[in-house]
Amino acid sequence: MGSKQIAQETFDEAVQENMTEFEMEPEEAVREAVLQFEAQGVDLSNIVKAVRPPASENGQRQKHQILLTLESLARAVAEQDVAQLPQQLESLAAQCKEQLAFRCLAGRNGAYPAVLSACQLAAGDRELLLQALCALAALLDGQPDLLDAAGRELLLQSLRERRGDAELTLAGIRCVRHACLKHEHNRQAFVQGGVLPALTGAITRHGSAAELVRTAASALRVMTFDDDIRVPFGHAHDHAKMIVLENDGLRVLIEAAKAFTDNSAVLSELCATLSRLSVRNEFCQEIVDLGGLNFMVTLLADCMEHPDVVKQVLSAIRAVAGNDDVKDAIVDAGATELIVLAISHHLGNPQV
Repeated sequence: MGSKQIAQETFDEAVQENMTEFEMEPEEAVREAVLQFEAQGVDLSNIVKAVRPPASENGQRQKHQILLTLESLARAVAEQDVAQLPQQLESLAAQCKEQLAFRCLAGRNGAYPAVLSACQLAAGDRELLLQALCALAALLDGQPDLLDAAGRELLLQSLRERRGDAELTLAGIRCVRHACLKHEHNRQAFVQGGVLPALTGAITRHGSAAELVRTAASALRVMTFDDDIRVPFGHAHDHAKMIVLENDGLRVLIEAAKAFTDNSAVLSELCATLSRLSVRNEFCQEIVDLGGLNFMVTLLADCMEHPDVVKQVLSAIRAVAGNDDVKDAIVDAGATELIVLAISHHLGNPQV
């Protein structure tokens, strides 16, 4: 059975009751309310665990700060007050990034249509569009169900038309990644809309932009997930084949990795994505033919002090070893000694 759920208003009322009936201080009232609901098996991950501002003099109930920000944003959008949008978008994005509960509260109160309208208003203003996409990415994190067809088309259009702009491309890819994590319908819709060449193209076009390459590789990897429990059968395998066969994904990732030999975060993501693409014998062999195996062996030797990189390189080697011929190539490349060395060097790291 799933955990019980409550509305934000129910939690707020319990906190208020603790303060008025039992004369608790605000922080104590919140802690006590959390304990009360958790003892009843209630999931509070989507609840803002803070004291709502006190009622005004006329008795009107006040709202959490993120809802006040959202009201200001919605008003600026409705009035097409472009001068006010940057401040409101920045405030909303900052509050959404604080915790999932803030994002959920905003999402339940109309944040998505407001931010989407802001993106549409900002179409001709590069800086404003960047802020709007950043706010959209922050809002979608953990809430992929919010995205609709209009939002998908806006993101795809932005990736196509602004592909030369690294910052805007990065913001758009973050939105795509958040929208596709644990959401099979969004994944399939984005793939059908042409997001795969946009992602591989971004890696090739902006090969020196570390954060963009890392995020685009991560988004490609998410396209190969089968993590939506609402869907019995996903298209993870098909998407992996499309990335490799139609978008030259293996070469793109291997070439990108060669530019970031001193960046462990980028290397970890690229190796993790290669692992997800090693779904067929010929793909494993292609990684060897493209020099990927030799690169991974060298990387394993050079990055032995970085457990994250070691873990992902080992995962990639394990994945390509699904091909029996590649097993021989791995041994011939001297990887077995390095694997044993990695185990010895990271005995305290269970993942390695």
